[in-house]
Amino acid sequence: MLAILVLGFTAFLLCLVITPLLRDLFIRVDIVDRPDGDRKSHIKAVPRIGGIPIVISYAGALGLVFLFAPPGARIYIQHATLLRALLPAASLIFFLGLADDIFCLKPWQKLAGQVVAAVLAVSLGARLSVGHGPAWLSILLSIIWLIGCTNAVNLIDGMDGLATGVGLLATVTTLLVAVFSSNLGLAMATVPLAGCLLAFLRYNFSPASVFLGDCGSLTIGFVLGCFGLIWSQQTGTLLGMAAPLMALALPLIDVGLAIGRRFLRSTSIFKGDRAHIHHMVLALGFTPRGAALILYGVCGLFAILALLASFSSRNLVWSIVLVFCLLALVGINRLGYIEFTAAWRSLSQQKVRRAVQEEIYLHDLTLALRGSETPEACWDVVRSTCRDLDFSTVRMQLGGCAFQEEFVLFADSPSWRIQLSLGNDGDLILTRLSPTEEPRFMMAVLHHLQEALGQRQQILERESASMTSAA
Repeated sequence: MLAILVLGFTAFLLCLVITPLLRDLFIRVDIVDRPDGDRKSHIKAVPRIGGIPIVISYAGALGLVFLFAPPGARIYIQHATLLRALLPAASLIFFLGLADDIFCLKPWQKLAGQVVAAVLAVSLGARLSVGHGPAWLSILLSIIWLIGCTNAVNLIDGMDGLATGVGLLATVTTLLVAVFSSNLGLAMATVPLAGCLLAFLRYNFSPASVFLGDCGSLTIGFVLGCFGLIWSQQTGTLLGMAAPLMALALPLIDVGLAIGRRFLRSTSIFKGDRAHIHHMVLALGFTPRGAALILYGVCGLFAILALLASFSSRNLVWSIVLVFCLLALVGINRLGYIEFTAAWRSLSQQKVRRAVQEEIYLHDLTLALRGSETPEACWDVVRSTCRDLDFSTVRMQLGGCAFQEEFVLFADSPSWRIQLSLGNDGDLILTRLSPTEEPRFMMAVLHHLQEALGQRQQILERESASMTSAA
């Protein structure tokens, strides 16, 4: 236990000293993140090199304690696969993030680098246990988990101190599990990160004088993902991922919501926006400091659930997962995402049934129009359709024939009037008092009418021209 405390305290002191030194150096050489008035809303230019002092302090603390610990209290690693899996892959992620901070890599380049690092970590031993499941499933889920954690922390790094504080809470949760389960290897790997993040938060909390940058947020997310895989191995089943998932719930939920929002809006999942969880909390009227503290509290609550799930029986774990899901749903609903509200309404039984009915109606309408070879037959279909849609009047000119029907007698002028061109000498004019039908469906019907009747008008015009030339 003493070695763990010394390691964490050493990492804390190193990061506390190194961070302002590197911050001032990068300000002097003008390698900073400048505000743009859009997504970068900070007031002044701020260096985004937080990953560098964190990585240096993490590695330096491990090195110093290994070198100067008394021989009888020499630190050892309980699981040799831990460092083998963590260090090479995490180094790759760090340099990938650093390259992005300096050169602004394209999204696909960052994703490709993350896949390579995840495959490397999984091949070296950081792997999810799926019980008696196939090995390929364990490999695939582990890679997805690592990529998800890496991007989750990166995406939530949009407000001073948020990603650092969330990462700190997740790290401390993992450390407590490691200590209580006597997993010395995992404890030795997590405690220096906890010390680094605690020290870095001193400079990163609002108003921040230094940012994590991609070299920091990507590395923290990836390392926490590796810790989660090691954590889950104590159960030997897929259910063991419940606790690590809850410990990282906030950033993982945020990345899931981002993908869902952008899918529903038909935009690229790589396109940034201002609708992340922290943006929505700020929109509720909280200050950046207040929003960060609220989200810290949410992470703390999820961390408690993660600890309970990690040391509970299988049946109780399912109850904890249910409580977690309910809390997450309540929180998401409170944020008021219109995309998910609209999607939920569209999936209601009434909406689904109406959509099916509309699709059937349009199908039958198309078949009826295709089978109408004369203007009179087309008129019968048009008149029936307009009656179904509560039109007031309808007038059709098709194939040299004129038709008119008045369904509702009104003294006042109609609310609106639509005229659809059906070719050179054809048209369809409709009026109505008020749109009782949904405009979307009504316009779909009118589109079908215009398309089918326009084709019929062209056929009638060609037939008329042929008869004229023959005469």
